[in-house]
Amino acid sequence: MKAEGRAECGGEALFEDPDFPPEDTSLFHDRSTPIARLQADITWRRPQEICQTPALFPDNNNNLGHAKQGLLGDCWFLCACTFLLKNKHLLNKVLPPDQPQWGSSRYRGSFQFCFWQQGHWTNVKIDDLLPCINSTLCFSRCHSPSAFWVALLEKAYAKLHGSYERLWAGQVSEALVDLTGGLAERWSLGVLGSEKEQRPEQDSDQVRRRGLDLNLLYSVKDELAISCSTHSSPGGASELGQYHALSVMEWLDVKTLSGSEALLLRIRNPWGRCSWVGAWTESGSGWSSIDRASALELQSRVTEGEFWLDETEFMTLFDDVTVGFPISEDGHLKSIYTGNLLTHNHHTAGRWMKGHSAGGSRNSSSYSSNPKYWFKVCERGEVLVSLIQHRKWRHTEKYAQTPLENGDNTKHQHYQAIALHMWKVEKKRFNLSRMLNKPPCASTHCHAYEREVILHGQLEPGYYLLIPSTYQPGAEAHFLIRVFASSSTSLCALKSPAPSLPLTIDGEWETSFFRGSWVEGTTAGGSRNFPSYLQNPCFPFTVSAESTETAGVNVTVTLHQSRPDTDLHPIGFHMYKNHKVSPEQTFPRDKDLVASCVPHCYTQDVSLTCCLSAGAYTIVPSTYQPDCPADFTLSLARKIHRKVVKSQEMLGRTIQEISHISVMQS
Repeated sequence: MKAEGRAECGGEALFEDPDFPPEDTSLFHDRSTPIARLQADITWRRPQEICQTPALFPDNNNNLGHAKQGLLGDCWFLCACTFLLKNKHLLNKVLPPDQPQWGSSRYRGSFQFCFWQQGHWTNVKIDDLLPCINSTLCFSRCHSPSAFWVALLEKAYAKLHGSYERLWAGQVSEALVDLTGGLAERWSLGVLGSEKEQRPEQDSDQVRRRGLDLNLLYSVKDELAISCSTHSSPGGASELGQYHALSVMEWLDVKTLSGSEALLLRIRNPWGRCSWVGAWTESGSGWSSIDRASALELQSRVTEGEFWLDETEFMTLFDDVTVGFPISEDGHLKSIYTGNLLTHNHHTAGRWMKGHSAGGSRNSSSYSSNPKYWFKVCERGEVLVSLIQHRKWRHTEKYAQTPLENGDNTKHQHYQAIALHMWKVEKKRFNLSRMLNKPPCASTHCHAYEREVILHGQLEPGYYLLIPSTYQPGAEAHFLIRVFASSSTSLCALKSPAPSLPLTIDGEWETSFFRGSWVEGTTAGGSRNFPSYLQNPCFPFTVSAESTETAGVNVTVTLHQSRPDTDLHPIGFHMYKNHKVSPEQTFPRDKDLVASCVPHCYTQDVSLTCCLSAGAYTIVPSTYQPDCPADFTLSLARKIHRKVVKSQEMLGRTIQEISHISVMQS
């Protein structure tokens, strides 16, 4: 493979990017796509070697600046590029203006681009050596042969991903977010509740599949980005093949001669040719149903690669629609639901880590160990909360033979199935286990193999708890939570507090420690879901009548497992009230259960604070699964009804300080 264009400008050598050189390493990742066949034919040339008067954009014709797809399967990226041409302020953000171009004395063969990545705008510098076959661009280009903004932007995006080949197959929503820093949602045009959507990723919430309602978007239709995609080849669109994305350029209601209205949509195919034979193509029968002048005017808007169709044809031809939220020139997101500017925003990064914070879905006993976030709403308003995960790249050896045309497989390779749930809490101190047993006030409803999922709602003032999760426990990924709101809000991570005890001026606390082990095959009985639960260790204790004389908490139990953070078991415990039992009964009965510290969590410590009546009790600690060996320590703090001696002597103060230190450490 040859690299041309090692020319000089003003005595200086033109820039050649050492991090993304004009070589095979920049083209290919694992050679699993059809472009691998082009390897021997590709040369690298600069725009001045391809045409006489190169420029970034064509003069006085915006249509000629639109993207035209080449031999690379990145229609999803090109649909997002179309949105930039409609929004000059976004285009200037991605491609900073006033960069020296060909013919300028300042031109040195390099260009700068910016892409939004996980909360920040990232600068990407490239040279302008572009892949060609026979002196013609082999990948994406503009309709104008002398305009190069698309080809250069595609190269910068390929550098960001590691190679051109890594742009083969993707989601329009991802490219829209990377190019705007905003939000994008994918809506279904298929049959609601279809069997195809009943995936194993669904959790205990009701699964809802959102269908497209164009009327909902009408107030912002001229400002948002819309792309449509097909997963099959319905009649009349045999050219489209599978998994192809196109852009919706505009839609409008047209009066028919009979007095009714027809909703028409103008579609742009990045292939640069019409791929639909329907009632509203050039010689279609639909035009005879409207005024001739209107028909001619609408037909004149169609440029190369575009065609009209009506709403019925649209719903038949395409499987889903991606909607990119409008962004104002001030950088504020605009709601597609209400048209409101969402002027308040926050973001915070987090991570699901196996054995520590990757608790899985709400079906899992370890769900409560997932990262948790406080979200405060100061006044009633519209709120959008986004959960976006880092992409994981597939391993060459494992996926080299995987057909990339399958969009579902591609998503499974790159992403975990993720979801976001929200609960409203009355105050910051609450019982987590009890709250998680209640339905959330808002959620993304099911875990999805998407880079980003979005929760939307009108929220009342108050505190909310946000919990992001993967479907599988132990699934690892980095993520970012973003909040966009119409009113003042705040967002912060919830730190898991160390177990604490209430300190009172009229009493003390006494702490006892019990050490034990879960031994595989004998005392590692697992949770109450398993018959072997009866094998778990039991620890008896008593609550005195004196400790119940004052109201409030009088017992705190903490279970600590002696295992490294990277190899924790999900742990929990139950407490039973003891009664007189027959000699053969040695284990507490279910009906005597008085308190539980569940669900089992992948943490070093779990703790429960409660108020118990006087009597004898038993604590049964357990792992969730049987035969999970570990040593553990059980600490039991009980309130003692004894006045603190308020001695003025140094010894008295020392005793009191030691007592309080012991309380705080327990």
